[in-house]
Amino acid sequence: MNMKGKEILGKGRTRSDTTPLLGKHKQQHQQPHPKNRFHSSPSACSHSISSPLFLEMAAAISSASSSPTSHCNVFLGVDVGTGSARAGLFDEEGKLLGSASSPIQIWKEGDCIEQSSTDIWHAVCSAVKAACSLAKIDGEQVKGIGFAATCSLVAVDADGSPVTVSWSGDSRRNIIVWMDHRAVKQAEKINSRNSPVLQYCGGSVSPEMEPPKLLWVKENLQESWSMVFRWMDLSDWLSYRATGDDTRSLCTTVCKWTYLGHAHMQHINEKDSRDMEACGWDDDFWEEIGLGDLVEGHHAKIGRSVAFPGHALGSGLTPTAAKELGLVAGTPVGTSLIDAHAGGVGVMESLPEKENDNEAICHRMVLVCGTSTCHMAVSRDKLFIPGVWGPFWSAMIPEYWLTEGGQSATGALLDYIIESHVASPRLANHAASQKTSLFHLLNNILESMMRELQCPFIAALTEDTHVLPDFHGNRSPIADPKAKGVVFGLTLDPSEQQLARLYLAAVQAIAYGTRHIVEHCNANGHKIDTLLACGGLSKNALFIQEHADIIGCPIILPCESESVLLGAAILGAVAAKKYTCLSEALKALNAAGQVIHPSTDSRVKKYHDAKYCIFRELYQQQLSQRSIMAQALA
Repeated sequence: MNMKGKEILGKGRTRSDTTPLLGKHKQQHQQPHPKNRFHSSPSACSHSISSPLFLEMAAAISSASSSPTSHCNVFLGVDVGTGSARAGLFDEEGKLLGSASSPIQIWKEGDCIEQSSTDIWHAVCSAVKAACSLAKIDGEQVKGIGFAATCSLVAVDADGSPVTVSWSGDSRRNIIVWMDHRAVKQAEKINSRNSPVLQYCGGSVSPEMEPPKLLWVKENLQESWSMVFRWMDLSDWLSYRATGDDTRSLCTTVCKWTYLGHAHMQHINEKDSRDMEACGWDDDFWEEIGLGDLVEGHHAKIGRSVAFPGHALGSGLTPTAAKELGLVAGTPVGTSLIDAHAGGVGVMESLPEKENDNEAICHRMVLVCGTSTCHMAVSRDKLFIPGVWGPFWSAMIPEYWLTEGGQSATGALLDYIIESHVASPRLANHAASQKTSLFHLLNNILESMMRELQCPFIAALTEDTHVLPDFHGNRSPIADPKAKGVVFGLTLDPSEQQLARLYLAAVQAIAYGTRHIVEHCNANGHKIDTLLACGGLSKNALFIQEHADIIGCPIILPCESESVLLGAAILGAVAAKKYTCLSEALKALNAAGQVIHPSTDSRVKKYHDAKYCIFRELYQQQLSQRSIMAQALA
């Protein structure tokens, strides 16, 4: 996986977990989308396959206007993704006033992928100051702040200084990035224990979760293990760095640490949100897997207190953090969310018409599409689904159980497919000369091929090309981190047309993977019939249309494309008491933009049903081949 951490990408953003890793075209000063009501005809919020707007491919800064603003109440959302820290300022209607981003450094050596909390904080401060400057927002106008970040693991000592988690011994490298797969064996060891807590994460932990990573550090870096005073999810660390309050979020602890959030059901109706004593840790689990020392001191190293997302932390921004961010000391800071879950909060109520039925939300699934894709659905009752993370109580929407599926490489897969092809440099030069993106050119090539070859529809171009997208393992619903990717139908054709075919087949494979997740969830109690999409890949109309056709569900695209930043800002609005709870805030600040409907052509459905059967067979063939080779080497 090509991770060039310092490269600036995206219109108004750099590389992040909700932005694909590919693209170098720069375009400055993006106007934010207007807050329109939903409509299904082309509009300011529509996404044309041939439009450069379908994928954000511009510089690190965007701004709504060059004139001063007079907004009294502004809420700041910060999102730290895989390759950048971004900041967005929103008004009381959820409209983006301006945003900025700053790249962050990343080190990749084999399965080990690491970052620096010091570098990330500097990037956050830079992005926040730039956003405020460009939007002409004074620090005193910012009434609340929320942080969202990848579910990466941060190690700090008693003074808050970084502790290395790297074989290199480099103290800067104190973060194990979410997509790091060094702990596959530790995950297998933990899963062999069959602890009762595992039923709340699909029956097994993933190497992308925190317990396997913690066990890896203890087994391989004893000096670091003894030095660490706090182990934190990145979004919790950002809140801690801003406020000095190390209360953890129910989102991070429940989704990535095996914390049992439903231990706090009695607290949901309390009038005032507050930090709660962490009573949801299963001490037997930590003892069984060899991490019993994390139980000591009332779980001091992993979290003695937890809070619902949006709960106001400490006394707000510390004077030090306020000065670094260019804001005002005491500004409320909301308990954090994982970035994908912030995207869920920023889009879940983006419907054409607001629905008051509390069950209606249970028919939706949010796709947060970027480097990876997260698939999130909620239910009133807890649903245990093998191979799919959850059920997580109140981890995203208060009082609802969250089911979280995922694909570990989606935007990253498309980058790999394109960059590894011989025609890629040639296509990149064309994109640069036309001041557009590779994806824009590829989509145009596919449309031309469809006309020239007289294909009945664009998807039919891949009838002889099939892809299994598990290039970084399968997160859901198979939960096999050892799964490998497959490309079937390769030729010696070095043309841009053949690259476009491979790209389309990879897009379809990602959509087949999502169909597999949706079908699996529905077979186990969910009633998903509507998808909502956000993140970098959701700007690609071809990507979205293929998903709609393959899954057979309408897909809602919010008018506010920066859903993760909006979700983070909503945390700040709740912390500032602008809204009484998270549910009220997201209903008020989410706005629909456009619905993409599945094709009504029966031939399209028949075609994708056939390809989906092949897609499912590719993994079964891999299992058979794995067994044959294991026997040969026995």
